[in-house]
Parts: sequence; structure tokens; C-alpha cells
Amino acid sequence: MISLDGRIALVTGASQGIGRACALALAQAGAHVALAARNATRLAEVAAEIEAAGGKAAPFELDLASEDSIKACAKAVIAHFGKIEILVNNGGITRDNLMLRMKLADWDAVLATNLTGAFLLTQAVSSSMLKARWGRMINITSVVGETGQAGQANYAASKAGLIGLTKSLARELASRNITVNAVAPGYIATPMTDVLNEQQRAAMLTQIPLDRAGTPEDIAHAVAFLASDQASYITGHVLDVNGGMYMG
Repeated sequence: MISLDGRIALVTGASQGIGRACALALAQAGAHVALAARNATRLAEVAAEIEAAGGKAAPFELDLASEDSIKACAKAVIAHFGKIEILVNNGGITRDNLMLRMKLADWDAVLATNLTGAFLLTQAVSSSMLKARWGRMINITSVVGETGQAGQANYAASKAGLIGLTKSLARELASRNITVNAVAPGYIATPMTDVLNEQQRAAMLTQIPLDRAGTPEDIAHAVAFLASDQASYITGHVLDVNGGMYMG
């Protein structure tokens, strides 16, 4: 049984999908959870769901494309909870198109949110972990960051960048008892993948040996494990949760 009793966690993109599932799983394990995203209404609903189940949570508005918003969010979370011990960098966007048609604005938006935003938030909360000499940083990357994907050059680049960031920070922070790992989902049934049509879904399933789409809870279980003391000797690792879609 994973126990995170009293730990303080910050989850980005917590209003829906994988982020929501991660927040619920961490709360169920006993963590107090700061929920961050742009949609304040949905965040409040997730916070109420956690509180109704006996957990502790609070919503914080966050725009990962804004450095000012990132700094303000980190400061507000620490003021509310006193510290941040677990960071789940999950928030992200897509702006899909073929490379030849991709606008620079769409490239910049995805990299700014998915990669630079994660870097800036990690930087903003790291002092809290360094002071405590304990921390867990978990970056939600993607199978396409490992394999590439036609029509997603910007998204794949941002997620591959998160893997490089994960491994670099794991080396920098290990001496302070802070682990940094990544979880790489495959095809997960979320609002982000709801845009796929039936033909695209069927084609995706042919690539998955387990012959099913993953669930947000599949990712959340992996995140809760990496946040726990059971994973204290794991750092710089990319945990593939993809049903066998990619075996690197």
C-alpha cells in the first residue's frame, strides 16, 4: 500500500484527464494536493471531489505559458501548504499540423507550455525541496517523445525535451535526495485523444499488444508509485505506460 501521508503535492493540468487522475490517486494515498490549471471551475470540482472523499486539496489558477503566472502559482501554493514536496508536471497542449504547414506560433506555443513551462515551474518549486532535502519530481512525457509522430513535430519535440530535462535534473538534484523521473503514456483515453475518429482509434489499437487504450488511472498509479518511498532508489528513469506500444 503506497502511503504519502501528509506530503504536499502540486499537479499541473489537474482539471481533467491524466492530471485529475493523478491528483485523485495522490490524495487517496494521503497527500495534500495543490491543483493547478487554467480552468478554475473544473479545478474547484476536482478539489470538492477530493474533499468529499476525506482528502485535502486546494485549486490554484496557472497558465504554463506565462512566467508570471508560474511564479505566482508556486508562491501561492507554498503560502497555503507551507511547502511543495511532490511536483507532477502534467499540463500540456497540442497544435498539430504537418511540419511544412506548421506556423511558428503553433511551434512556440507548444514548446512554451509543455517544456519551458515545466522547466520554470520546476525551478520555482525546487527551493522548497532543496530546503527539506527530500523531493519527487515527475514529468509526464509521451510515447511520441520517444518514437516521433507525423503531424506532431512540436508536441513530440516538447515531450522529448522533457525526457532530457528529467535526466539532467536527476543528476543535478540526486545529492539532495530529490528524485526526478518521467512517465511516458501511450494511447490514453482522455479529452486530448477524444479528437481522434474511429478509424484513427482502430489504427492506434493495432499498435498496442495489450489491445486496449490506457486509462488516466493507469498513469496515475505509476505517478503515485514514483512519488512514494518505495521508489526512492529510482531517478532519471522514463517509465513507459503504453500497453507495449513502444518497447525501447
